[in-house]
Amino acid sequence: MNKKVVATIQARMGSSRLPGKVLADIHGHPMLKRQINRLKRSRLIDEIIVATSTSRKDNQIEEFCIQNKIKVFRGSEKDVLGRIANLLEKFKFDIHVELYGDSPLLDVSIIDEMICLFYKYHSDYDYFSSSLKTTYPPGLEVSVYFSEILLKVNNLIKINDPLREEVGYNITRFPKMFKQYSVEAPKWFNYPEIYLEVDTKNDLDLIKNIYAYFIKKGMDYFSLDRILEFLEFNKELIELNNKEERRWKKYRID
Repeated sequence: MNKKVVATIQARMGSSRLPGKVLADIHGHPMLKRQINRLKRSRLIDEIIVATSTSRKDNQIEEFCIQNKIKVFRGSEKDVLGRIANLLEKFKFDIHVELYGDSPLLDVSIIDEMICLFYKYHSDYDYFSSSLKTTYPPGLEVSVYFSEILLKVNNLIKINDPLREEVGYNITRFPKMFKQYSVEAPKWFNYPEIYLEVDTKNDLDLIKNIYAYFIKKGMDYFSLDRILEFLEFNKELIELNNKEERRWKKYRID
């Protein structure tokens, strides 16, 4: 399949629980840069685009992207569905890999496996996602689908619908129109109680501890299996954030 693949990262400074988190320092680099550096290792992604809002608060994100030669797109702050749909329509990429700016420990091998799964079964399914059911550690979520599907959904959902704050989740609202493939973690990655996302200060503290360990060992990149191995011997770190409220859980099958 000769198709162009784009990975978008939804990022904004206005997080209610941890403002400015996407540019929070993690051992000398902003969190967003840490995430993008990991994502650049993908063998199958053609382009990475940061999707932020037109809010003045997010000027910092645009400036960061320009300074680091990262493509950036700006759209509505609240209508995130419209923001991403407009991005996909503008840049004309065929396949969309949907990611979040609070995931600084993405594993590119998992992402590439998801894209391969899409290539293999796209004739039978429309939406491939590891966020339908929580099996991987939260913060490892990825969804893959044809861009044209999101453009259709963007036109189906009314502009005042509160769920336009979500993106790929809106595809799941039309199960008769779009077939879903729930990607579940193999048993060695099935740790839904280990939170590797950043939504609170405690989350950020855990991520900093993980990075500190691997940076000290001189490792620029470390995969999920290495992270889980480290946490197996440092279980007290898991307790830093495993009691935090997770608002996304209302959208998941647990």
